[in-house]
Amino acid sequence: MAGRAQKILDGFRLNWMNMADGQTGEILWTDDAWGDLLAEREAHIPARILKCRTVSREINFSSRELIENLKLVQRVLLDGKCMEEWYFDFGFVIPNSTNTWQQTIEAAPPSQMLPASVLNGNVVIETQFFDRDTLVCKNHVRVWYDG
Repeated sequence: MAGRAQKILDGFRLNWMNMADGQTGEILWTDDAWGDLLAEREAHIPARILKCRTVSREINFSSRELIENLKLVQRVLLDGKCMEEWYFDFGFVIPNSTNTWQQTIEAAPPSQMLPASVLNGNVVIETQFFDRDTLVCKNHVRVWYDG
């Protein structure tokens, strides 16, 4: 099945992603230069996103291949230790299609939030892309909180 995973990855493109305040809809961050999903990258996100009660994340992606059941497992790593883990199911992806996928993520209570100064550069978001139970790729984004 590794050959199938590589074929999916070769035809998979993350076109853009944005994050918004889940209550107001105000877009706080957007990025449309994803390129190689296997390369670690950096994201500079406004620190005020940490004050949002919910964050809406919208992902636009294209796939040349049929994906039977697209799933993401996302882990928030602080200094290499897993602080949070989330599971997202998209489902069936039509071959040669472009799709937009939106998720809403609820923030921890304010008393449990760490300040941006502690998180800045020390947080890595690890996203694993699966077709059913087959790992297609693992992406790492180091987060910097600006402002």
